Amino acid sequence: MQGKPVVYQIFTRLYGNKNTTNKPWGTIEENGVGKFNDIDEAALKSIKDLGTTHVWYTGVPHHAVIRDYTAYGITNDDPDVVKGRAGSPYAVKDYYNVNPDLAVDPAKRLQEFEALIARTHAQGMKVIIDIVPNHVARSYISLSKPAGVDDFGARDNTHVEYARDNNFYYVVNQSFKVPEPHHHYRPLGGEQHFLSDGQFYEVPAKWTGNGSRLAQPKFDDWYETVKINYGVSADGHKDFPLLPAEYAHKDVREHREFWRGKSVPDSWIKFRQIAEYWLDKGVDGFRFDMAEMVPVEFWSYLNSAIKQKNPAAFLLAEVYNPAEYRNYLRLGKMDYLYDKVEMYDSLKAIIQNRAPTDVIAQVQSGMADIESHMLHFLENHDEQRIASPEFAGDAQKAKPAMVVSALISRSPTMLYFGQEVGEAGALASGFGSPSRTTIFDYAGVPAHQRFMNGGKFDGGQLTAAEKSLREFYRQLLNLSVNESGFGGEYRELHNLNRYAGGGYDGKVFAFVRWDSQQRWLVVSNFSATEAREFNLQLTPDLVEQWQLTKPEYELYSRLGESKTLALHVRDKSACVAIKLAPLESLALQLKN
Repeated sequence: MQGKPVVYQIFTRLYGNKNTTNKPWGTIEENGVGKFNDIDEAALKSIKDLGTTHVWYTGVPHHAVIRDYTAYGITNDDPDVVKGRAGSPYAVKDYYNVNPDLAVDPAKRLQEFEALIARTHAQGMKVIIDIVPNHVARSYISLSKPAGVDDFGARDNTHVEYARDNNFYYVVNQSFKVPEPHHHYRPLGGEQHFLSDGQFYEVPAKWTGNGSRLAQPKFDDWYETVKINYGVSADGHKDFPLLPAEYAHKDVREHREFWRGKSVPDSWIKFRQIAEYWLDKGVDGFRFDMAEMVPVEFWSYLNSAIKQKNPAAFLLAEVYNPAEYRNYLRLGKMDYLYDKVEMYDSLKAIIQNRAPTDVIAQVQSGMADIESHMLHFLENHDEQRIASPEFAGDAQKAKPAMVVSALISRSPTMLYFGQEVGEAGALASGFGSPSRTTIFDYAGVPAHQRFMNGGKFDGGQLTAAEKSLREFYRQLLNLSVNESGFGGEYRELHNLNRYAGGGYDGKVFAFVRWDSQQRWLVVSNFSATEAREFNLQLTPDLVEQWQLTKPEYELYSRLGESKTLALHVRDKSACVAIKLAPLESLALQLKN
């Protein structure tokens, strides 16, 4: 029985790059770039080996780039409204094609991605790509759109700030101005470029992606993008049907019926066409960027249409406002949301010695009704690398947090490429600062390149510590996927043991997971310097629920070093003697 999903996030431009030059602001020729074709059978087998069920290929849709592709009919992009030399993957220029940087033959870039989809499926994994509904590149123009599809803005009335069926909002009678430079920033690091003149023609100016209504946005605004209009007027009025509250309890079929025959804003239709286009190409799901900046009614409309085409589609949304989680799940019909603000932030605080493990129990209790929908992660392209000094300074320090993150709930687990070998994100690549692997420039990712070993994807150049870390991730994630108990019930043991005396303290966290077939006890020591030794108590109601009637049971360690522990039962109480080295976790399976 396969358990919960494991999502492996690949930053596609970086993943297969073997070049180690890493010159700041370096060109493709200098720093290299990964291609779709680099993610071959060997690469995919190594990803599958980690327990992966879904691969999220980040940065696939054609976004604004600096390289000249005019020979392929692609217009040049202006460095004044492109972040970095390689461009932001979230400034999409053409939703009906893919980034030409990622193809060996840019003329056949779509076919090369379709071949990668087929290779991924052949290894038994599903494919996820990004859709960015809130904004597009200022230079949006689709060369590849199907017949009957108009470009964003093609039919807009540009003489008004807002109209329901305009795709953009306009700063009427004003021209766009490039932001004032930030400190010593210069596009392309100051390199001469024929379009880099501090100007970009856009008349009238459009609202910027993050909602700025200024004709000259600030440097910290998402100035390379423009905001999409979903039928919400400048004063917040919604020009579309509102979902009745009871639709929070209705399924996707009923949501689809609700929208049947109703008039909706043009931008809604355009994004439905985009999603259906990629489903037809074999994509199995989407990660929706900044979903909470788009009205929840649109998500009901889009996701119910997606599920009609593919009922098994994997729909993941980036939402950071806990007050809106349930709306986007129940009314918006998302499958999963980022658990960033609750679980990720809490685990990061524990790793950084800013919080005790008590917060884990609090977070999980607060999420009890939606826990299976909250995707867990410790890294992604937006967050600091664990091994960076700004986060933990050592990838080993996240091991107990990763055990909790992966095993505590029925939610999916996400891994960012290079995390499993301790990549530190130390490069100053151009736009942006170290601690996060660049998403704006061409680079090689050192720890991942050691695993890649010239294209063998066998870990041949990894250090002993990096190999050990990857094996830890492999064991842990395969437990979460393959062992049915981790898709079952949960109960924390923390509050019972926290103040019982002994060595269990705010650096330890323990919980149980079980179903009709399996019973698991998981305990982690978050201290990087001190061992912990204590008797771990089980709650009396758990002893009864697990029907522990014998005086002793064996517990087998299934993570790390093999060992057997004894669970002692007396009346309605049970305990096991636990010894944990610094940063050690135990995943103990009860022998029936």
